[in-house]
Amino acid sequence: MQPVDYTTISAIAAELREFWLPAKIEQVFQRDRFTISLGLRTLKKRAWLTVCWHPQAARICLDSPPPRIPDTFTFSDQLRHQLNGFALINIKEIAPWERVLDLQFATRPNESPVYHLYIEIMGKYSNVILTDSNQQIITVGHQVTSSQSSFRTVQTGQIYQLPPNLTGSIPKLTESQESWQERVSLIPGKLRLQLLKCYRGLSPYLVNYLLEAAGLDKEINNDNLTAENWHNLFTKWQEWLTILETNNFKAAWTNVGYTVINWGDIKPEKNVNTLINLYYTTQFNQEIFKQLKHQLSQKLANLLKKLNLKKDTYQNRLNESKEADEYKSLADLLMANLHLYEVGIKEIILADFETDKPIKIKLNPEKNAVQNAQFLYKQHQKLKRAKKAIDPLLAEVDTEIRYLQQIETNLKQLEIYQNQEDLQTLEEIREELILQKYIQEEKRSQNANNESKPHNFTTPSGFELLVGRNNKQNDFLTFKTANDYDLWFHTQEIAGSHVLLRLPPGEVAQESDLQFAANISAYYSQARESDQVPVIYTKPKYVYKPKGAKPGMTIYKQETVIWGRPQQALI
Repeated sequence: MQPVDYTTISAIAAELREFWLPAKIEQVFQRDRFTISLGLRTLKKRAWLTVCWHPQAARICLDSPPPRIPDTFTFSDQLRHQLNGFALINIKEIAPWERVLDLQFATRPNESPVYHLYIEIMGKYSNVILTDSNQQIITVGHQVTSSQSSFRTVQTGQIYQLPPNLTGSIPKLTESQESWQERVSLIPGKLRLQLLKCYRGLSPYLVNYLLEAAGLDKEINNDNLTAENWHNLFTKWQEWLTILETNNFKAAWTNVGYTVINWGDIKPEKNVNTLINLYYTTQFNQEIFKQLKHQLSQKLANLLKKLNLKKDTYQNRLNESKEADEYKSLADLLMANLHLYEVGIKEIILADFETDKPIKIKLNPEKNAVQNAQFLYKQHQKLKRAKKAIDPLLAEVDTEIRYLQQIETNLKQLEIYQNQEDLQTLEEIREELILQKYIQEEKRSQNANNESKPHNFTTPSGFELLVGRNNKQNDFLTFKTANDYDLWFHTQEIAGSHVLLRLPPGEVAQESDLQFAANISAYYSQARESDQVPVIYTKPKYVYKPKGAKPGMTIYKQETVIWGRPQQALI
């Protein structure tokens, strides 16, 4: 993940100063343990300013409104108590080339600041610190004790001290090429590393961008540069410093991340704050998506493994119960031949009633013939009772396995994160598993109040085709969205998505539309890798949810079977 460097901080601060000063603080909300949002209001507009001190993604930028869930954090409560109703009057860099911003708050614009909110964006040492006008710390995002750092502690009640000075020289626009080149080439080695060592305010991403703009390889050594190479690189160096001095930033996307210095053929963004918000929102969502999918996949795999073991156990006991009639036959045979029994024998061979073939019956020598027959009758009754008890248990396990296989199929179809809808769909799957008591309830996510949307396709005749991405969507499509004119598709006896072909009144689906819907149904099912998959379709009114059934589970009637070809689904 690309870190926010000094150049990016300068661009963000310049844009906020231009458009959002002064602004009244109307609300403070803490999104998570590393992120707060300040509600800003000017005379003409409102926005939310997000401040994050996450070790890998510390930043400050305008953001979307926070989720409507309770804020239970102490830090935001303290900020709310101090800052609500105050005016944000200034955003300053506290020292040259330091990645620390000072957000100043006063009772009214043009008055002296009463509070300072210091935003320290320094990788794993990032922090947010509120002080009064005398620099005494009131509250802090992350307390740093003497046991954690021997250089600088950050605790409530202390006087705020600036972070230790950075090493390296300060880049200056007035420095000559000769002086600059001599400093960078003094020690032979990788050019990018020498630039990082010699000057403050640089980041690996910025240095690589400078080298690329100057037409140089990122791995080039400083002793391999020609006079022309040095001139081109110094020209870009000067352009960068000029942009910093004039605040002439241009937000844009690069092949590997973002930049606020637009050089070359890259995709521009409308402003710096939008750029930063989109980048880090996407990066965070990707990380959350990967972690959550892995957790859910592991959980489902474990659950299915246990259920299949339970099913095998029940099946074995059921197979044993099939021997019940055999025990009764042996008992009847023994009772019919009591006159052939001899005291103390361990087995007896008797002719079968129907086939007349010899059958060996094991006996307990300590019991007489009648007692041995009674034992066989008891075994018969015991196995009959076991069968009656096991049948519903086996059916219950089968239903549960089919349900979890349906969820597993939905999960596998969420291959990679592409947009917010993917993460929301994944979180709805987690919420469903929590409601069904398969996993423990956790703190609700920021997206808990949003709802994901199904896949949307268009058939050859132009009809809308909706595909559920999880059981919540499946139930919504089948029982809330569908009407009498639509057609409902699902793979036959195979876990898969509910698919709804929307038909306007009076319209009839052509053969190509039905085949298209069948192909899509097959593709979004457990049989995605097969060449052909049986798919049924029927009217939504013939689809029912049994009483007490789990989400996404249905029964249907008056269906028609059509063969779907998943490999042709998205051609």
